[in-house]
Amino acid sequence: MFLTHGHEDHIGGLPYALKKLNVPVYGTRLTLGLLKPKLREHRILRESDLREVRIGDAVQLGPFRVEAVSVCHSIPDAVGLSIETPVGRVVYTSDFKLDPAPPDGLPTDMARFKSLGDEGVLLLLSDSTNSEREGHSGSERDLHAPFERIFGSAPGRIVVANFASNIHRIQHLVRMAIQFERRVAVVGRSLQQNFKTSRELGFLKVPEGLTVPLEEADRIPSSKLLLLTAGSQGEPMSALTRFAAQRHPLVNVRKGDWVVISARPIPGNERMVHQTVNNLYRHGARVFYSEVGNVHVTGHAQREELREMLDATRPRYFIPVHGEYRQLLQHAELAREAGVPDDRVVVVEDGEAVELDAKSIERGEKISTGLVFVDGLGVGDVEQVVLRDRRHLAEDGILVVTLALDRDTGSLRAGPDLLSRGVIEPELSSNLMADARKAAVDVIKRLADSRDLNILQEAIHDAVSKTVWRQTRRRPMVIPVVTEI
Repeated sequence: MFLTHGHEDHIGGLPYALKKLNVPVYGTRLTLGLLKPKLREHRILRESDLREVRIGDAVQLGPFRVEAVSVCHSIPDAVGLSIETPVGRVVYTSDFKLDPAPPDGLPTDMARFKSLGDEGVLLLLSDSTNSEREGHSGSERDLHAPFERIFGSAPGRIVVANFASNIHRIQHLVRMAIQFERRVAVVGRSLQQNFKTSRELGFLKVPEGLTVPLEEADRIPSSKLLLLTAGSQGEPMSALTRFAAQRHPLVNVRKGDWVVISARPIPGNERMVHQTVNNLYRHGARVFYSEVGNVHVTGHAQREELREMLDATRPRYFIPVHGEYRQLLQHAELAREAGVPDDRVVVVEDGEAVELDAKSIERGEKISTGLVFVDGLGVGDVEQVVLRDRRHLAEDGILVVTLALDRDTGSLRAGPDLLSRGVIEPELSSNLMADARKAAVDVIKRLADSRDLNILQEAIHDAVSKTVWRQTRRRPMVIPVVTEI
């Protein structure tokens, strides 16, 4: 298995995969460094076979030769892959952009990609995330002036939310803290871990004495403190969301804070991000985010850069990757404009196989794919029926009916007792509970001659459910529990 960089969407699932596929894992120094704590948390680090590669290295695996090619992204030590196969070369760009002034001084190696194109590229797989956006992505240095204005004007604390693995952005903010003489405190478990690992490996330059433990942050004057936090996507349990709602155990938003959300909402997360922004405003913070300020640049190539990659590699076949279906289609159209014939451009979705050689490309058999639900220690063991029940409980609540029958006569010995959660307010439930109890007793009388507990429980379920629906227009999960004594 080859890893291209250390962002969560590229390494986060690996601890689960390696429990089923015990294969060697190749990656650059920082990528493996960010992966190791995850494997340690899952208690599989010791048995994992991690193999470090450097930019420019090539690994021979049977008939395949895999070369790591430098690419610029929002994290250091990122690579694309050139894979030599018996039928031709496959180039996978992974996530990339063409930044003329990358923070670590390592741009996307377009000279190498061009030389690969000169040698012949059978197939190009390229990042489609920003294929809908015209022009060229911005440089990280474009944020320097906006950050300077914020750091130079903020009267109190500055709080910056960012992706936890956007190490380039974190380094930029550390430099701003040094320039404006602010101490740095890191909020959020994932960000703290990535900050620590990147610093230890030398990819994050942080002078001694600059950071302060979060527990001691209140001792620093507000005008001298920078808080770095995760949660830029409004995740419900993230550090920024709890900070904004004043539910964080150590640090919370206060009037006069200047908060910067240095990330663009991922499609689908807009509502959560806006709710976080609203909470920050409610508590007196001033907020800078993508809609109102230039506080973020993307880590993904836009159309002009994607066209440059196509022109450099000149592939025989092209498959767009990394993006929603509409973005894959936009990238496919761009490839056609760049000269790749229509019948050599293939758009695929998860589970769709592609078979190709020097003469043809065609779709293979589709394999079964889908989401794997991780629930505590269980992985993939939660079936749809369980998820359905959880949704039912969340939406309508639960009503448990318990009673005991005489084993010999079938007469009622105890109950019915009713316990409800999430159905109706306790002070309003007395009449409803009395009617539901009467419905259960009526069933017992009507089926007095039946000794089949399954039939009895089903009848109680139906009768109580109808009673609750008639009075509340709600359908809680009704669970009858009938025992014999």
